[in-house]
Amino acid sequence: MPSHTTKQMSVLTMNTLAFTVCFAIWVVFSVIGIPIKTGLQLSETQFGLLVATPILTGSLFRLPLGMATDKFGGRLVYFFLLVAVIPPLLLLPLATQYWQFLVLGLFIGVAGSSFSVGISYTARWFSQKRQGFAMGIFGAGNAGASITKFVAPSIVVALGWKWVPIIYAIALTITAVLFWFFTYTEESHKVESSITIMDQLRTLRDPTVWKYCQYYSLVFGGFVALSLWMTKYYMSEFHHDIKTAALLAAIFVLPSGIIRALGGWLSDRFGAHRVTYWVMWTSLACLFVMAYPQTDMIIQTKNGPMNLHLGVNEYVFTALLFVVGIAWGFGKASVFKYLSDEYQANLGVMSGIVGLIGGLGGFFLPIMFGILLDLTGINSTAFMLLFGVTLVSFMWMQYSGEREKDLAKRRQFYPANNKLAGPPAKAAKPAKNTGTRKRTSNGRLKPSRA
Repeated sequence: MPSHTTKQMSVLTMNTLAFTVCFAIWVVFSVIGIPIKTGLQLSETQFGLLVATPILTGSLFRLPLGMATDKFGGRLVYFFLLVAVIPPLLLLPLATQYWQFLVLGLFIGVAGSSFSVGISYTARWFSQKRQGFAMGIFGAGNAGASITKFVAPSIVVALGWKWVPIIYAIALTITAVLFWFFTYTEESHKVESSITIMDQLRTLRDPTVWKYCQYYSLVFGGFVALSLWMTKYYMSEFHHDIKTAALLAAIFVLPSGIIRALGGWLSDRFGAHRVTYWVMWTSLACLFVMAYPQTDMIIQTKNGPMNLHLGVNEYVFTALLFVVGIAWGFGKASVFKYLSDEYQANLGVMSGIVGLIGGLGGFFLPIMFGILLDLTGINSTAFMLLFGVTLVSFMWMQYSGEREKDLAKRRQFYPANNKLAGPPAKAAKPAKNTGTRKRTSNGRLKPSRA
């Protein structure tokens, strides 16, 4: 019989592996969508919808699957999710029309909902003081997007895009088998049978939840959106071929996924609020520069016209993109540290809610990128939009105050007898009696004399 520690490590390893494979599948249209776009002669908006379609179902299913994880356990839910994605992958090479790609993309997108299952399944195997780091390691499976950036273009060039979903289906089948044999079920991790769906959904009334949703729609939704968009962006803005563009895009995707584990450790060490605060500042500074379009101006001087070019060159842009990826990697971990601190009793539901909204950010942003590009013809409008989303998140953080205030509001919001309210706030320790001391008019003790 394996020990508890062995089970912990086995579950964490298999959850991370499965999430990595699922994430690679979830963003597969970011690469194979480019030859499909050429073959079907799609507009930028149609391409944005194509790459974003899997993100929609992957987001919408996060809440019900997160609730199912709380009720039935992560092992069973995760396994059936993995198996359900295999058939649409095998059918994808048979598609010939745009609507067929969209429909199959919806089914393939269920792979993205593996996050809300795995994050809750992982967290419950670890103590609260180690949950941030454990969830960070699991979340590093975001790096699966970089696998698609590295592997899929080579397959497209060598064999054609139709072989990509076939190879991914084989990999997913092997992963599902390994997952079933190397994971475990712990009955104590499930919620009480007396807790109803309405009890689980009652957290949607908590206003603090929606602030965390806003944060995650940026750090995760923005990450997914750029993972889908950057290969095409490098091809359009800097005129690279698909393999080079995908490799450059991986400079953003890979570190952002891997660094999430460090973000979890930092959140455990310094607190979720402090880490998220610096994530927002860093994102604002970088996106402000990246959003500036390539501009040529003619300035009239006393010696005649002078040509002036303003814009970010490829090397500076890639460096800033790398920094944004690191910041968002920290942010993805810190947001879920908020949740594990404040919603321990129903983490599956909360991860489903926040993951759903974050995923919807990844769905709507690429579509909006395409619409803005069709309307303006300016590639950097994508980063203008992201700067605006970051500014809203930062202002909300400033307005709402410190994390401790948010926690106090949550405890005040839920009635004391609510099953999901969590532990009550600790009472302040009474002051020690240091002798006879008078009080001031406002009730405070006067300082004692030596």
